[in-house]
Amino acid sequence: MDDLFGNGSRSAAHATNARVWDAYARNERRFARPVSDKEFTQRVQAVTSDPFLADSLVGRQLLCLGSGGGMQSALYAAAGAHVTVVDISPEMLALDREVATDRGLMVTTVEASIDCLEAMPESHYETVIQPVSSCYVPDVVAVYREVARVTCAGGLYVSQHKQPVSLQTSVKPGSLGYLLESPYYQTGPLSAVSGSSHREEGTFEFLHRLEPLLGGLCRSGFCIEDLSEPVHGDQTAESGSFAHRSWFVPPYVRIKARRIDATRSTFMQ
Repeated sequence: MDDLFGNGSRSAAHATNARVWDAYARNERRFARPVSDKEFTQRVQAVTSDPFLADSLVGRQLLCLGSGGGMQSALYAAAGAHVTVVDISPEMLALDREVATDRGLMVTTVEASIDCLEAMPESHYETVIQPVSSCYVPDVVAVYREVARVTCAGGLYVSQHKQPVSLQTSVKPGSLGYLLESPYYQTGPLSAVSGSSHREEGTFEFLHRLEPLLGGLCRSGFCIEDLSEPVHGDQTAESGSFAHRSWFVPPYVRIKARRIDATRSTFMQ
């Protein structure tokens, strides 16, 4: 598996994940199918009232990072932003174009990995939105470096990540409950998984510890302004379900960060 960590922009992990998400989009799998009209309206309202996005998005240059599939970019375009969406999967990006066309919106699509944004202009984006996607690349700090380069001073970066403990924990509970199955100091991709609602079967996924997730973000030129753990748990849910597991194991962490002036950044190339 050493080729997963090569210096090329297209490692085995990137190529595999692109193929898997292409297949997910073709088969309308979870996270790879556009939302309904009703859901769209509700989500646009959620975007405009999001406390992490207190400022109006109207007229802002906004980058949707690793968020193809027609579920994200059109929301921000409907809120008035000038949206560019980056994804490694061409089929996922096709869904973004389809949704934008159907709703009379304008989005720009770019096929790239979130840890290699060399085609994107420097210091251009005022807002960067990244739903869960860092788990699909080996090095989350490489993502932060790229985001820092393309975000203007004072720009907002809102990202969501899979919590490391969730990636460590068993899919189903045993007699002692949900168990830690992977080490915290895991290197390389996680073991393959089947039947998990917290991971995507067939993809390469990587566990990122809290130090690179939080400290790495700060060292890359951002100041963390807020953090939340979105609640998805329900203690009354069926044992082994997404909601039941999430009651015991928090699935996600969401971070609000601000790009500091490059002259003040402590990030070292």
